[in-house]
Amino acid sequence: MGVEKRVIKKYPNRRLYDTATSSYITLGDVKQLVLDNVDIQVVDAKTQDDITRSVLLQIILEEENGGMPMFSYEVLTQFIRFYGQAMQGMMGPFLEKNLQIFAQLQQKLQEQTQTLYGDKGVFNNSLWGEYMKFQGPAMQNVMANYMEQSTSLFLEMQTRMQEQTKQLFTTGFPFPGYGDKDDEDGGMKP
Repeated sequence: MGVEKRVIKKYPNRRLYDTATSSYITLGDVKQLVLDNVDIQVVDAKTQDDITRSVLLQIILEEENGGMPMFSYEVLTQFIRFYGQAMQGMMGPFLEKNLQIFAQLQQKLQEQTQTLYGDKGVFNNSLWGEYMKFQGPAMQNVMANYMEQSTSLFLEMQTRMQEQTKQLFTTGFPFPGYGDKDDEDGGMKP
C-alpha cells in the first residue's frame, strides 16, 4: 500500500491550508515539504481539482527569479518548442530518467564526501561550491559518465521508438512491400 499524499488546499484568496497540521502555510513551506521528500497534493478548495503541478511550477518560477537560475533561455525555448510535437510524450519520461540519474550522481558525490570528511562532510551550499571548485577534473569525469548514461538512455529510447514504428507499419497498418523478409533494411521497395 502506497504512502498517502499530504493534502494541501488552495483557497480562492490564494491561501494554502495544510490539512495534516490544520494550519495555513506559505509557498515556502510547500517548497520545504518537497525538499523534505514529503509527497504532496494541492487541490483547489472550491473545485477539488488537482493543481499540484501549477503550484510546483510556481515554486520553480520563484526559484528561477532568484539568484542563480537553472534554466537558460535556450532550455526554456526548447521546452516550448517540444509542445505539440510528435516527441512531446517522450520528453517527460526522458527528462525524468535523466533527473533520476543525476540524483544518483549527486548521492554518490555526497557519500564520497561523507567518507572523506566524516560528519563534517555535510556542507552548506557555499562550502559545497568551494569544494566543487577544487574537484574540477574529477567532476569532469563524473559529468562525462553522466552524459554517457544520458546518451545511452536516449539511444535506447530511439531504438524502442524505431521498433514500435516498424511494428506499427508491419502489423497495425501493413503497407505492401514494407517489412518483407527479402527487404533487409525494413524500408519500402522501389
